[in-house]
Amino acid sequence: MRLAPLALCVLTCLSSPAFAGTRDDHRRIVQLEAEVKALQAQLQALQVRQTQPDTAAVPASTTTTPAQSTVAEADALAAGGTDVAAPDANASPSAVAAAVAPASGGGSGANAFNPAISIILNGSYSHHSMAPASFMRGGFPLVGEGRPSDNGFSLGESEVSFAANIDDKFYGQLTATIENEDGQDHLGIEEAYIESTALPNGFSLRLGRFYSNIGYLNSHHAHTDNFFDRPLPYQAFLGNQYGDDGVQLRWVAPTALFFEIGGEAFRGQHYPSGGSQLGGLGTRTLFAHLGGDAGTDNEWLAGVSALKTRTLHGEDGFSGDATLYVFDGTWKWAPNGNFKDAGVTLRAEYMLDHRDGSYVDPLTPMAPVAWEGRRSGGYLEGVYRFNRTWDIGYRYDKLWGDTALPFASFDPDRHSAELTWRNSEFSLFRLQLSRERPFSGQADTAITLQYQTSLGAHGAHKF
Repeated sequence: MRLAPLALCVLTCLSSPAFAGTRDDHRRIVQLEAEVKALQAQLQALQVRQTQPDTAAVPASTTTTPAQSTVAEADALAAGGTDVAAPDANASPSAVAAAVAPASGGGSGANAFNPAISIILNGSYSHHSMAPASFMRGGFPLVGEGRPSDNGFSLGESEVSFAANIDDKFYGQLTATIENEDGQDHLGIEEAYIESTALPNGFSLRLGRFYSNIGYLNSHHAHTDNFFDRPLPYQAFLGNQYGDDGVQLRWVAPTALFFEIGGEAFRGQHYPSGGSQLGGLGTRTLFAHLGGDAGTDNEWLAGVSALKTRTLHGEDGFSGDATLYVFDGTWKWAPNGNFKDAGVTLRAEYMLDHRDGSYVDPLTPMAPVAWEGRRSGGYLEGVYRFNRTWDIGYRYDKLWGDTALPFASFDPDRHSAELTWRNSEFSLFRLQLSRERPFSGQADTAITLQYQTSLGAHGAHKF
């Protein structure tokens, strides 16, 4: 009960005229009010533990206090902002725990396990100079979602996410998608997994359906991309994005530099896999990422990954063993490291795909032909953010085929430029122009206007 007099003293300070006037004074007032709320929450938490000794403990990752949350809001107000984003439902368990932590002194753990709910609405209008229905890419059969968008208006892929700590040892996330395909609406499960929060020595375990951590873009949801569509290598080698049912074990080193290594085992049902070979363990991956700061203005991240799979009657007509190597690098610059206000992002990824098996052209039935060869692809993109509202970017994609495949005498490429306007952290409009050469002497010029909004607890994303 010693907390009550201390709270009274703080309230007395709040009533003093010395704390009124400027924006900094207002921030200090908000901080003091937050401390009072935190003290009240601690007192009520002690009372709850005394009366309910068997109540489940709040996980260690849910350490964000009401004071910390309110001070963060005060910082945003002091900076002139109007939106305070909750942590992303696709972010780490600790970020989601912070999002669902109570904002007032109503008990420290009362709402800690309520799910953060977010909705992403994503729509577009596109026009292609070549008909998307008959579009083909030399040496790279169209697979998964790696094909041009439809002409005209489209709702695109929207998603609904639920994320929360389950108990003191596990966190869970469910992301459902709604999309229209061939005039029919479809509801699907994009991700549904649980992840450990209490393994020792930097280890974490993930079980369920999720996106693989290979490369850079693959583990990020598409609505976080800087461009309307994924680069050509992702479309050609991963069907836009590889996710499957499986398990992931990851270790983050206790070092000043960020360093993680990990591995995954998947069912092997989705492209580039197929048929759930090897007893339902058809795909395995390994990945490593290293990153850190370079002074106060620069950040960087680099990685190397490998995906090995066995497939039978794959979507692209391949059967056999396949190995995909991915190399990625990202560099960011911003004054004082404040990437929200302005800055430059440069990113590149290179993929090397090795196949050993047989191939049947999915569009032209024929006898299988032996195929052992290599294909590759890469992209380089740069985005300049003028301020919190505007950014502009350019990306170049390139694919190199294997002449052993039909129609592989030309290496496709694409140029893309985008201009994005953000009214806030929760809405954007994007204009994108692109020109792709899928075959020699052919070109598809496309213009796309995209809109995207975020409803609910959906803010910060991964680096």
